Amino acid sequence: MVKLVLLRHGQSQANQTNTYTGWTDSLLTEEGAKEAKKAGELLKKEKIFFSTVHTSFLVRAIKTANIVLSTISQTAVPIRKNWRLNERHYGALRGINKDLSRQIYGKHQVALWRRSYDAIPPLMDHPDYDRRYDRYSNDILPLGESLKMASERIIPYWLDNIAPQLLHGENQLVVAHGSTLRALIKYIEEISDEKIDGVEVENAVPIVYELDHKLRVTSKRTL
Repeated sequence: MVKLVLLRHGQSQANQTNTYTGWTDSLLTEEGAKEAKKAGELLKKEKIFFSTVHTSFLVRAIKTANIVLSTISQTAVPIRKNWRLNERHYGALRGINKDLSRQIYGKHQVALWRRSYDAIPPLMDHPDYDRRYDRYSNDILPLGESLKMASERIIPYWLDNIAPQLLHGENQLVVAHGSTLRALIKYIEEISDEKIDGVEVENAVPIVYELDHKLRVTSKRTL
């Protein structure tokens, strides 16, 4: 059986302050770096050898991936960074404390934006400039995304870059973000639009899947 490991980054500064980030960089806290190392130690005990690591363009995920690879003594494994694995873009909510957003918009509305599949947060007026995306069309820069919209950019990456390697029997590690991984979990486990709101992905807790020759889930464990 081939193995797929999904891992959300360790605690970031935005996690610590309980603010929305999306495509904005937020560094790992000291605790977040410790969490990443602990995740690596758990994976080391599993003795899973990866052929590729996939991560986003965002520093918190990249740093987590580097710490994990160092801890499991697999630093030679290639890391593929791609914007499609970036966190869901929270639009005009970015930088706002989550508790404050509930006071402004109401608990029910915020819950829809955060947990439902197709609710779109308030949009930004224009995308931010970031040189990391200069090589791409401006069309990729969102003003805000629902989980459904984020899935529409994430799943093609799965189909083109992760699934083919798994089908060749090569174990894969994906180090990304809460919503990115929720989208992948929804797709892999065939979770309905309604039930995805109950799926939570904790920081730095490895999720280990075993998949059959058709990439159907035969087992799932959290470490």
